[in-house]
Amino acid sequence: MILRAILPLMLLLAACDANPVDIVAREAAKSVVRPIVQEKLPGVPPDLVTECLIDNMSAGEISTLAQEAATGISPRSTEIVVATAQRPEAINCITREGLPLILNG
Repeated sequence: MILRAILPLMLLLAACDANPVDIVAREAAKSVVRPIVQEKLPGVPPDLVTECLIDNMSAGEISTLAQEAATGISPRSTEIVVATAQRPEAINCITREGLPLILNG
């Protein structure tokens, strides 16, 4: 019975290029990044900005944030998010993906 429930998920993950561990780490990191985005960048679409920031973080930064999903947001988490938000690639992503949403309400 459990195999029937897990098999579709395994097939879905196998179809992805990403490692399942990476997927789990990214999701955990998002749970830390999103509240920081909401606090530090009010008025922007938090889910979209979170995606742009995660996409522009190193594996080490994502790992640090994923660990903090279990222990709580620390000043280090905020530093990582703010530093990432200042990277040109992250700014381009936020502008390209988020500006239409902000302008169109």
